[in-house]
Amino acid sequence: MGEWIAFLVLAAVAIATALGTVAVRNAVHSALFLVLNLLTVAAFYLLLNAPFVAMVQIAVYAGAVMVLFLFVIMMLGAERVSGAPGMRWQIPLALAWGGILIGGILFAFLQAPMELPPAGSPPAPLGDPAAIGGRLLTTHALPFEVTSVLLLIAMVGVVVLARHHGSGG
Repeated sequence: MGEWIAFLVLAAVAIATALGTVAVRNAVHSALFLVLNLLTVAAFYLLLNAPFVAMVQIAVYAGAVMVLFLFVIMMLGAERVSGAPGMRWQIPLALAWGGILIGGILFAFLQAPMELPPAGSPPAPLGDPAAIGGRLLTTHALPFEVTSVLLLIAMVGVVVLARHHGSGG
């Protein structure tokens, strides 16, 4: 019963911080909401008995990646930008892509077979570093590579923004 209550509280905090990430105007405040959201995800991993994954979540994402994000925000001066008025077309586009994403997630969730493990079998090691590495390079190789391409695209976007900002335009 206690885990269920902890899950509900963490779920409420995760939803609130995710909404805060996209709702606030200040980019620094948005990044800080994202840090809180990433810490909440680490708490979810602790509830799943995956302490290694939780610590990696805190060290890599809430630590290193968010420091990099804040550095880029400060370097570009994005905390002072309130948004371009000529970019109103982005809102319906973002809503459409968000709907497609949610639809895809629901489709995948509903197509997945719901199998329960046998009653006497021990649970598979969720947070074991060797098991994570094995799954990452075999079963989940495609999502791992897609994530690396997404991060590469983000880096190119930051370079383009920094170059555009530095050229006075």
